[in-house]
Formats: sequence, C-alpha cells, structure tokens
Amino acid sequence: MQPLYLVAGIVVLVAVIVDILWTTLWVDGGSGPLSGRLTTVTWRGLRAVSSDRRTLSTAGPLILTLTLAMWIALLWLGWTLLFAGGQTALISPQTGEPADWSGRFYYVAYTMFTNGNGDYSPTTGTWEIASSFTTATGMAFVTLGVSYVLTVLGAVSEKRSFASDVTGLGERSEAFVRASWAGDDEEFRGIDLPMNSLADRLSLLADQHKAYPILHYYHSERASRASAIAVPIFDEALTIFRHGVSEDAQPNPTQIEDARSSVDSYLDTLETAFIDPADEVPPAPELAHVREDEIPTVADEEFAEALATRSERRRKLLGVVRADAWHWPPIEE
Repeated sequence: MQPLYLVAGIVVLVAVIVDILWTTLWVDGGSGPLSGRLTTVTWRGLRAVSSDRRTLSTAGPLILTLTLAMWIALLWLGWTLLFAGGQTALISPQTGEPADWSGRFYYVAYTMFTNGNGDYSPTTGTWEIASSFTTATGMAFVTLGVSYVLTVLGAVSEKRSFASDVTGLGERSEAFVRASWAGDDEEFRGIDLPMNSLADRLSLLADQHKAYPILHYYHSERASRASAIAVPIFDEALTIFRHGVSEDAQPNPTQIEDARSSVDSYLDTLETAFIDPADEVPPAPELAHVREDEIPTVADEEFAEALATRSERRRKLLGVVRADAWHWPPIEE
C-alpha cells in the first residue's frame, strides 16, 4: 500500500466532486470554491492582457471550457492517485505485471467514460468497486456538465435579450425616461407594462446570476446587448422617475419600487462574482436633458439630495460597469 497516494487521491476526489455538485446543483451556492477562483483569475488575467472587446467576449466561453477541463483533469488525477495507493491494484492480463503510472492514467481515462477495454484489470473486489465508482463519476460528470452548459447558454441569451430591450428604450437613463413621455397628455403613458416586464425578467436574471456567477463574465462586444450597461440605465431611469420627476407627473410609485427591488436582487449577486463597488460615485443623470421634452422635474438641488442617499447603490452599479470593462455613462453607438 502507498497511503500517501491513497490519501491524496481521496482529497482530490472529494474536492472536485464537492465543487461539481456545488456549482451545478446548489442554486443558492454560486460557484464552487475551485471553479469560483478559476473564474476570477481567468477574467482578471484577460483584463490585464487586453481591454479589446473581442478578446473580452471570449471570457465566458473560455471560463466555461476551463471549468469543464479542470473538473475532468481533477477527476482523472484523483482516481489515478487512488489506484496508485495499491501497488498491485491494477495488472495487465497479458503480462501479469502491475500497472505503472502511464498504465494507471490510461486505465482511469477509459474507465471514466466507458467500461474499460481489458488492457488492465483490478486485482481485488475493493479495486473492482473503485473502478465502478470511477465509471459512475465519469458518467455523472457528463450529465451534469451538459446540463450546466445548456443552462448557462440559455441564461446568456436571456440576459442579452433583456439588455437589448432596455437599450431599445434608451441608451442613457435620461433617454429611457423621455421615450415614455406622452407629451401632450403630460403623463408617462404605456410605461407600466414594459417596466413590469423588465422588472420580472431582471428578477429572473438575478436568480440565474446567483446560481451561475459565470454569467457575469459573458461579455458582449456591443454596449446595447450588455446587461452590465442595461441594469444601470434601468435603475438610473427608475431614480429619475421616483426622485427627478415632479410628484404629480410620476408613474405609479408602487411599480417603480417593485422594479427597484429587482435591481436590488441583481446587485446582491455581485459578491458571488467577486465584483466590488467602485471607490467613487458615478456622475449624476442630467435633468436638463429630461426637461428638453418639457417633462416637469424637481429642482436640481432636491434631486442631488436624493442621489446622495443612494451613493452606495450607485457605487455598486458603477462597479458592475467597470467590472465588465465599460464606461459610465454608456457611450451611445
């Protein structure tokens, strides 16, 4: 027996299995300890190498690929070390010789994804059971891995659709507000349904980002399809509706607060992706642009006071923008 290899194999297997189950099945857990750190290191490495939009757009697929590769490699290594714990755990039926390191790697690779090919055989019942578990973990990984990939890619499509719908109403918060102003009727007409729809979709995206923090690293080459741009636009527009527009002209305050709660849910996911608030508060929306459409607003001083009470929230929004390598305010394309 080689107890050192045996213990090392068990430790590696426990670590990777916990990470796989944590990442793929625990909805409230976010990324596992190993995959979470791999995600952060890969993103920061790409940011350090280049700020090119095309390069950063590869971050999500690259991180997903590296995560899957890490799980395979650690499962492979863990089982190989485990079989190395017994000097005669595996033998060659043709020669009767125990498997060397290359033979163990070869045996584990075949056994993880098939039932083996007969080149090596376990010598005792204990190692036969270990071989069965090797096949089971390989098959389970394939199932969980495929499900994880499909779920992540579906959520990526949803977040980009959400961003397109927000920026379609305005690529700045002021433009978003002006787009819903009826003008002659001196009221915001038709904004209730879009606001409710966007709030519901953002709540869903928040849940998906909490369950799969890798979504934060799927970078879009276009600002109009980047959720890191759309969420601040949406929230700043809600701030203008609630605190910048005169009270008698505001949309339904209950709907505004409900929509803001969906943004709160999204901001709560930032810690799982190691995204920190910015050190400074971003520039304030300009009510002068809103007044261009003769929308009744409060005084600039009153609006500034309201924004001051939301400094921490706005620093988080700026942190989201910068973490995704964009600028505030978003640049219109």
